[in-house]
Amino acid sequence: MPTIQSFPLDAFVVAAEFLGPEPVFALGDGNVALVDGASAEKHAVHSGGLLAAARTLDGNRLITTGDDGRVVAIDAGGKIDEIALQPKKWIDQVACGPDGVIAYASGRQVFVRFANGKERVLEHERTAAGLAFAPKGLRLAVARYNGVSLWWIGTDAKPTEFEWKGSHLGATFSPDGKNVITTMQENSLHGWRVADGGGHMRMSGYPGKVKSMSWSAKGRFLATSGAEMAVLWPFHFKDGPMGKQPLQLGTRDQIVTFVACHPTEEVVAIGYKDGMVLAVRFADSDEAILRKPGEGGPISALAWDKKGIRLAFGTEGGQAGVIDLAS
Repeated sequence: MPTIQSFPLDAFVVAAEFLGPEPVFALGDGNVALVDGASAEKHAVHSGGLLAAARTLDGNRLITTGDDGRVVAIDAGGKIDEIALQPKKWIDQVACGPDGVIAYASGRQVFVRFANGKERVLEHERTAAGLAFAPKGLRLAVARYNGVSLWWIGTDAKPTEFEWKGSHLGATFSPDGKNVITTMQENSLHGWRVADGGGHMRMSGYPGKVKSMSWSAKGRFLATSGAEMAVLWPFHFKDGPMGKQPLQLGTRDQIVTFVACHPTEEVVAIGYKDGMVLAVRFADSDEAILRKPGEGGPISALAWDKKGIRLAFGTEGGQAGVIDLAS
């Protein structure tokens, strides 16, 4: 049976990650909690609210942004470095790419900061609502009103504009870089096939908004929240999910609030509005209860460690913990 190590953190858990083997939790009150043995130590990172967080691709640092205009990096030892400062700006989006590149956004401006300290500003006509780097890191997708902009970050070229009416809030590239998908203010996703110049993919039918997306280990499926089950769209066909039925895993009478695909196996961890966490296998829908419905309200964050043996979780009500499947 899995064992659970729990930590009452008393603040909305914005993100849960692992820095190497160590769990880390970004909290909405401006703190980052680092786990040391049986306890979690809070480190004051932002003077106001912490709005977004992303782990660097090398897995060594967590990048956080806040309403104090700061972009901050923290490592597993608690070392804090200020990477950038935009006074009087709310920085509510952040993404990490290869070779130490970071993108963050405030309003209509997206800032791309390279490992050598050089910074570039990308201007948009509307608010930048979601950021995602392509797998090789050469392009950045910026979700916005009426579509998504794809920038070549190393050149001065104008972005490629993919249009679809509505407010696009989040973005992700498929692991092969051939597709870009956005979440929308409507209860749906929209996608474009980058390789053929923006062929459309529409994924709808959700009872709620999709706020969490996660690609399976081999990029065959995109798992999503927003329904009373995890909805997994198939992307291993020429036209992606168009005309295909998605997998529907972990059906309950509770809305799925967060999903996290296993790093090596076709298994997805599913977090629900009542705080429950399930692990479900794609092949036969076999389910394992990892956390029963409990304190802290809806699951707001999930993350597997590199080996896929431990799962970190956080809730909207400030409960956090680590589920060890090897115990």
